[in-house]
Amino acid sequence: MRVIVVGLGVQGQKRKRFAGADFVASVDPYNQDADVRTLNDVSPARYDAALVCVPDQAKVALLDQLLAQGKHVLVEKPLAVPGDNELARIEALARAHGAVCYVAYNHRFEPHFVRMRDLIASGELGRIYRCRMFYGNGTARLVRDSEWRDQGAGVLPDLGSHLLDTARFWFGDLGDGFELISADRFENRAPDHVVFGARGTTPRLECETTLLSWRNHFACDLFAEKGSAHIRSLCKWGPSRFVKRRRVLPSGRPPEETLTLVQDDPTWALEYAHFQTLCRERPPADLSRDLWLHRILHRLGQDATRAGAA
Repeated sequence: MRVIVVGLGVQGQKRKRFAGADFVASVDPYNQDADVRTLNDVSPARYDAALVCVPDQAKVALLDQLLAQGKHVLVEKPLAVPGDNELARIEALARAHGAVCYVAYNHRFEPHFVRMRDLIASGELGRIYRCRMFYGNGTARLVRDSEWRDQGAGVLPDLGSHLLDTARFWFGDLGDGFELISADRFENRAPDHVVFGARGTTPRLECETTLLSWRNHFACDLFAEKGSAHIRSLCKWGPSRFVKRRRVLPSGRPPEETLTLVQDDPTWALEYAHFQTLCRERPPADLSRDLWLHRILHRLGQDATRAGAA
């Protein structure tokens, strides 16, 4: 498979590296290290797929051009569009041309995220009561100084999209009943600390996202009938730890199993391999997950923008 990278920023550089020998050209109108400035400067005969790593406002036009040519596309999350109909139209376009349209959420390939999914699916913990997730980094100043990142709902679509996708990865369909708990603008023009959750779901969910965690960090605490499970950190910020505790009645110090990983981030290579498999097998395009994410993020984003401005 031959691929091009469209958008040679931080994400694009990573995608280029993990594409390895598949990579044939990079496209970026601003980065002088890119091979060409526009997509039209690359002959369609040179590539089979594109890795699209551009700001949200540029994504739809690029997807339209690529999918109409039957090119497979991996596009960085979230796939923000003006409305639900746009996602349905993009899905139909991909299907009509037999092209893969995959929206990338690399954390689905994080080893402890897969371990949590499998533990939940096993039923070992019994009824799941509550799940609390925190995702933070210290990029407030970088975002504020960016020409395009410090706008709209701020941290919510950037990091909140990962938490929503992770919740669906672990628990399946959760409905649309998510509510904003708080949104603050401590240092930035757009919200840089947002908390949201869902009380009517099983399990109940609470998600916190911030650009003000000066040490990058992820944490999850899952509480259930027969025990609990906990994640501390991601491989890229390691060490990454997974803890499973078995409940002892009536109370006390439960036995626990701990697995600690100290390794490089494996998610980019694993996700690219997944994309390669999709391109070989060519399943019909399915953007239902992204439609759900779009609905939740759009509504929460409106609430966060209003709250942050209050």
